[in-house]
Amino acid sequence: MKTRKLGNSGLEVSELGLGCMGLSFAYGPATEIKDAVKLLHAAVEKGVTFFDTAEAYGPFTNEELLGEALAPYRDQLIIATKFGFKEGKPGDGMDSRPERIRQVAEASLKRLRTDRIDLFYQHRVDPNVPVEDVAGTVKDLIQEGKVKHFGMSEAGVQSIRKAHAVQPVAALQSEYSLWWREPEQEIMPLLEELGIGFVPFSPLGKGFLTGAINENTTFAKDDFRNIVPRFTPEARAANKAMVDLLTKIAQEKQATPAQIALAWLLAQNPWIAPIPGTTKLHRLEENLGAAAILLSADDLTQIEQASSQIEIEGARYPEHLLKRVGK
Repeated sequence: MKTRKLGNSGLEVSELGLGCMGLSFAYGPATEIKDAVKLLHAAVEKGVTFFDTAEAYGPFTNEELLGEALAPYRDQLIIATKFGFKEGKPGDGMDSRPERIRQVAEASLKRLRTDRIDLFYQHRVDPNVPVEDVAGTVKDLIQEGKVKHFGMSEAGVQSIRKAHAVQPVAALQSEYSLWWREPEQEIMPLLEELGIGFVPFSPLGKGFLTGAINENTTFAKDDFRNIVPRFTPEARAANKAMVDLLTKIAQEKQATPAQIALAWLLAQNPWIAPIPGTTKLHRLEENLGAAAILLSADDLTQIEQASSQIEIEGARYPEHLLKRVGK
């Protein structure tokens, strides 16, 4: 597994990381601890050095899982976590007050069994706390040695600029994939300008771009996708055109649709490190195989031309969650 530098920060990570949320949260029942530990160990053994968690995943249980599983490898790894929700519960709203950020940092250090957080993201911009105060608090934590780098998630252009002026933002984590390309409009030019790395989450469209989901798929009752407009049966039927495109290219490359979707992301910029998540060992192996697939300029042009003809149906979040992004 090759590594990539996230912007100008000096933060070096495996070109594909592992998004760990789904092991504990949002996609149905939590994975059995022993199976989750096995998956995390397999990721390390296959060259993954970049692991993504948050206090909100559980809450708290995902950080505890990573703390237990990754302790033997800690010094080889970059572990990212996040603050920004009241008591770690997204449903209770935002809380990025400086005293709360400090509380989260101390609690996360304990759960992660570590003496530093490599990358500390603001999970969502808090409209009630000036982003300069957030950046200033993380700057203090960096000076104290408790945090190495500051990140933001789903932040908009103005917030990123304001925060970056106080404490350089090492990475922005936001949704980006072949079926959600909005970041190309304003966000990616800004990241290039400021030397900020980009960490796409949901690079496989919350599983849809793997081809394993169709209009007849049913999700567990506590699966977040049940409330996502893009995942209504009608939208899934309409959006199959994107999977069909990926499948066609995958056949030519002797790859899978998921591998083509990830290889496409890796080809967009050298400072992009996607974090696909999975609970299954064979999917982990499949995803990491994407790093070996090189798409030529002709391949990328073909994907661009074909995908531009496909209209993706349905919003990527329900209305109440859309209000939190791009601030």
